[in-house]
Amino acid sequence: MDNYKDDREDKEEVFDEEEFYDENYSDEYSYLLEDDEETIVETSPSRRLKESKRERRSGRKKGTFISNLLEWAITIVAALLISFLINKFLIFKVYIPSESMYPTLKVRDQLFVTKMYNRDSIKRGDVLVFFSDEFNELLIKRVIGLPGDEIIVKASGEVLVNGEVLQEDYVVQKDETAIFDLEFKVPDDEYFFLGDNRANSLDSRYWNDPYIEFKNIRGEARVIIYPFNRIRFLK
Repeated sequence: MDNYKDDREDKEEVFDEEEFYDENYSDEYSYLLEDDEETIVETSPSRRLKESKRERRSGRKKGTFISNLLEWAITIVAALLISFLINKFLIFKVYIPSESMYPTLKVRDQLFVTKMYNRDSIKRGDVLVFFSDEFNELLIKRVIGLPGDEIIVKASGEVLVNGEVLQEDYVVQKDETAIFDLEFKVPDDEYFFLGDNRANSLDSRYWNDPYIEFKNIRGEARVIIYPFNRIRFLK
């Protein structure tokens, strides 16, 4: 009996765990250990932290792109809205197609025109843009006669306003082809216009209705913006 116990104790003492696993786990089960090792690597805290940082960076990049896109969209919409409001209520641009205002304005000049809302702001000599019912288009001329004025355009080319000769430094060539004087009496709330190029301007002298109502005046020409070598404010 004692020998038997001793033998059992010896066996327990010599039991080797590594040897047991070496003998009982064959190669066909080794992939399980490898899979376990791979799983441990994939779910390790450091790996998850790196992936989390990568996802956050990707999210920030997407968020930044969308944010920038929205900012650009808002800027463009705001610019278009401001441009529309300015063009609607303050300023608009016109193109000069003829020589009727030469030398003040030349063909292909482009101008900024300020909207006209107050009839009291109109002064003799202003260059105005207005709509002609007779021609069904916008025209640009210099206002010569204000409401109530008496205008005489002499055959010599001189212009008299209320009996006084009008000094016109902007007229280079007077129209001396007329054979008689033309006389006009400007009605209330209407205006009389002439082109600076008197020899080549279809204006109040020749219209069926020589006068333009205030409601048809669109604005005052302020500045030449193109060509660049002609940029200047108008007198």
